[in-house]
Amino acid sequence: MTLLGRIGERLRRPQGVPWRSAGLRTESLSADESVRSTGWVFDNKTKDVSLESFTSGGENEVRRYLKLFGYTNDETRDLSMVEIGSGIGRMTASFSKRFRLVYAADVDAAFLERCRETVFHHGEPNALRTLHVADGRTLDIESQSVDFAFSYITLQHCSGEDALSLVTEALRVTKSGGRIALNFRTWTALDAALVPLGGIVRVLWRTPKAAKYMARIRSLTRLGWQANRLSPDDVLASVGLDLIGTRLRDVTIIHSSRRRVATSADGVRKVSVRRVHPSHWWLVARLA
Repeated sequence: MTLLGRIGERLRRPQGVPWRSAGLRTESLSADESVRSTGWVFDNKTKDVSLESFTSGGENEVRRYLKLFGYTNDETRDLSMVEIGSGIGRMTASFSKRFRLVYAADVDAAFLERCRETVFHHGEPNALRTLHVADGRTLDIESQSVDFAFSYITLQHCSGEDALSLVTEALRVTKSGGRIALNFRTWTALDAALVPLGGIVRVLWRTPKAAKYMARIRSLTRLGWQANRLSPDDVLASVGLDLIGTRLRDVTIIHSSRRRVATSADGVRKVSVRRVHPSHWWLVARLA
C-alpha cells in the first residue's frame, strides 16, 4: 500500500490503529512471546499467560459455544468454517481440531502468521487456511463455500459500516443449510464515557512514539477499539427483514440473562444465557 493509501486507511479506519500497533509487535515475536507481551490484546488475562494457557482458554470457549449453537461433538468433523477475526489463533487452534477445514480471516497479516504458528503447536495445521481481509470488509472465499461462519469479539472493533459488510459476507459464503453465529456489542450506560474516550485514544495513537508505548497498556488498547455499537434491529435491517423465515431460518438472538435485548423484527427467537456478557449479543441463524 502506498503512503497516501496508508494515510487514507488511518483516517477512514482509526479504530484499526491499535490493532496495527499490536500487529507490528507480533511481527518480530513468536506466538508464545506475542501472548506473553501483548496477550491482553487477544484475551482478558493480563499476567501468567502463555500460548498453552491462551489456547486452553480458547478450547473451553469453542466447546461451550458450539454446544450453544446446536452442534454435537462429532457433527462438525466433515464441515468447513470461516472464523472472521481469528487474531493469533486463540480459538482457531480448537476449531482446526473439530472442523475439516478452517478459514482464519483477519485484517492483520502478522496476526495470521502467528495464527499459523499457534495452530501448528496446538491445533491441526492441515485443516487451516488463512485469509487476509486487506480491505477490512470482504472475504476472499467463494460464495456458498463453508458450512459455518463464526465471529466473536471482532465486529465491535470495526466501523459499523464494515461490520455490516462482513455480516453480508458471512451470509454470502455460507452454504444452504449452513449456520452463522456472529457476536456484536450493543449500547450500555458505560458507553456514554467509553465511546468518546475511545475516540481520544485513537487520536493519540496516531503519534508513532505514543503508539509504541500505548500498545503495551491494556486499558488504553481496550478503549481504542471501542468502535461501534449495533443493536439486533441494526443488523437485521441490514440483512433484510424479508429474508427472515425465507432465506434465514431459526433466527435467534442470544443475549445475557442479566440484560434484556429488544428487537422489533418478527419471527426472531430470543434466548438468554447466563455466561454471555451483558453488553454482547449473538445473531445465530440457519440458511435455508
